[in-house]
Amino acid sequence: MGLEGQPPHGLPYETDGVVIKVDSLELQERLGTKTRSPRWALAYKFTATQATTRVRDIQVNVGRTGAVTPMAVMDPVEVGGVTVTRATLHNEDEVARKDVRIGDWVLVQRAGDVIPEVVMVIKERRTGEEKPFKMPTHCPVCGTPLVRPPGEAVTRCPNPDCRGALRRSILHFASKAAMDIDGLGEKIIDQLMEEGLVKKVSDLYRLTEADLIPLERFAEKSAANLVAAIQNSKQVPLARFINALGIRYVGEATAHLLAQHFGSLEALAQAGEEELLQVEGIGPQVARSIREYFQNPRNQELLKELQTLGVKPLPPEKPAAAPLAGKTFVFTGALEHLSREEAKALVTTRGGKVSSSVSSKTDYVVVGADPGSKFAKARELGVTILDEAAFRDLLERSG
Repeated sequence: MGLEGQPPHGLPYETDGVVIKVDSLELQERLGTKTRSPRWALAYKFTATQATTRVRDIQVNVGRTGAVTPMAVMDPVEVGGVTVTRATLHNEDEVARKDVRIGDWVLVQRAGDVIPEVVMVIKERRTGEEKPFKMPTHCPVCGTPLVRPPGEAVTRCPNPDCRGALRRSILHFASKAAMDIDGLGEKIIDQLMEEGLVKKVSDLYRLTEADLIPLERFAEKSAANLVAAIQNSKQVPLARFINALGIRYVGEATAHLLAQHFGSLEALAQAGEEELLQVEGIGPQVARSIREYFQNPRNQELLKELQTLGVKPLPPEKPAAAPLAGKTFVFTGALEHLSREEAKALVTTRGGKVSSSVSSKTDYVVVGADPGSKFAKARELGVTILDEAAFRDLLERSG
């Protein structure tokens, strides 16, 4: 199968790798599974397919957080069965590091076989006519002077009313991993914005069939379908709604953690940075960003509007049996028979919570080999300390 690099040739379909499995069912049973995957199967990814093409231009896009990202516009080239014409250049520093210029021949690949990116410039093919890229000083959409905060690689448009950022925000809000509004794609969003029907995401829930039917691409049925899809999105799981808000640094996984920990949007909105830091996987930067989002008057007004329009996220489902509900665990040191992720999953599936730090609110500190300062802190505060055997015994007694 060519496991030493390139994907297999001659197959009637594209593939980015193989899964190697143990055939014996008896051995599969003995090997068991980890939290997210079986121990008897291994995924092997092939080296990404690469191709050569020419950069015709370098343009910039405005993202939902105002981030202005350089994008290489290239001659069409097939990469892994997909025709690629654009590739991200990430930020101004990355363009300078790779020294990508307009007119350059470049090597491109699809990162993770999904997102096209420029790997390197083929400098041997330069003619001297290539033009260096210069980051614009003003937003290409709204004309606002761009800013680059100290210590950050990303240049941003600070205008909260920038139509470029709004467009990306609506696209993200409607995406499958967020509100999942079927039929609300880029061209439809562009139409709605051009007609002045949507100036913020809450305006989606004010749309009627009468608003849509006069627009290009719409008839009675398609207008009714889109309005129905928007109305059906009013009740989505809390994690998806948090993701839909587009809070900086908060993606699908973090949104799920926040939903499970706080249980409601109201509780999350009122949480301080210290409380947010108690959520496993939430660091200072993310906690600060969440607080800034919910303290912003514009966002507060948006959330009120969405609530008034009937958007009510559904609370996360509670485990059928939650014998450890209300109990908070902290892990320190290496466990002998369980990985850290497996141990955490055993707690959360029983309704308990896992924290990254010890406090007076901690119920149990599970100690493995070579524990850190959390062990000493637990003894100082008088928190119940469990070794791995006692932890497993507790789990057995809790079902």
